[in-house]
Amino acid sequence: MQKILLVQTSFLGDVVLSTPVIRRIHDLHPGAELWVMTTPLAAPIVEADPLVKGVITYDKRGDNSGLFGIFRQAQSIRSHGFDLCYSLHRSGRTSILLALSGIPSRIGFAESRLSFLYTENRKRDIRAGHDVLRNLSLVPCQEISDQDAELRVYLPQQDSPQVESTIVLAPGSVWRTKQWRPDGFREVGLELSKLGHKIVVVGAKSERALCEDVCKETNFINRAGETTIKEMMQIIKNAALLVCNDSFPLHLGSAFKTPTVAVFCATVPEFGFGPWKNKSAIVEVKGLSCRPCGRHGGHSCPTGTELCMKNITAAQVYKNCRELLNK
Repeated sequence: MQKILLVQTSFLGDVVLSTPVIRRIHDLHPGAELWVMTTPLAAPIVEADPLVKGVITYDKRGDNSGLFGIFRQAQSIRSHGFDLCYSLHRSGRTSILLALSGIPSRIGFAESRLSFLYTENRKRDIRAGHDVLRNLSLVPCQEISDQDAELRVYLPQQDSPQVESTIVLAPGSVWRTKQWRPDGFREVGLELSKLGHKIVVVGAKSERALCEDVCKETNFINRAGETTIKEMMQIIKNAALLVCNDSFPLHLGSAFKTPTVAVFCATVPEFGFGPWKNKSAIVEVKGLSCRPCGRHGGHSCPTGTELCMKNITAAQVYKNCRELLNK
């Protein structure tokens, strides 16, 4: 039996957008045993997929950081005896790691750093638009069907019923300039709560203070820093509506077909990371000469004005929320 490894150790949202590649590899190599290597935090995103035999975690910023960590991880990969690997991650560290792993056939993107360390390079189709389609160009076929391009995020069966009156606010982001104003999230949540919806605010432990700001003087439920990745996935899956920035929760909303209002501040949907195949709306300020200021946003506004964040009104976001709820 052929044994294949798929590698994606980037941000959580990138891992979600990589999941259609799992089916593509399964269809191209029927009967093969497919494993995924990702970060410990991202493992719950792929471990319940019925097409995935197992998950290898790579703690590249923790226990396996640095040069010695690369050698330890390479030894762990080598012990599995993989025949083939596909790497979506384009860092030089990943190229070195896989070259040391003993996998005889290693396919990566031609745009990867140290791409010569792969046995085969594939051109990443940057013209494809959405990042889902760009990822699929690693395992090309003549035509991409709707099934090919479906995000694959699975959760174990839950006994608790869905709570469809819940609206989820996710005000955080790794990058400061991708965060819409907390008072804007608060105002939208208060208006939605008047319609009888329960408002739940989610985020990472590092975003607890931000979420407390959103929740102040309200009856919102603040779950920031209190949930595992699986629990956050369950909350978003069961929501009637998600309101978020350009961030990880946005891609979970796409995966679970949760109606989503996405606020884009410093970045733009044209980068290929917008909603995917779910009912959605995008709110943004167009016509700013300084926007976008970077592919991933930044930790501070380069002009000091924060116009892309400040000029989006709660009324605009609420209007889109109502329209999606009415649909």
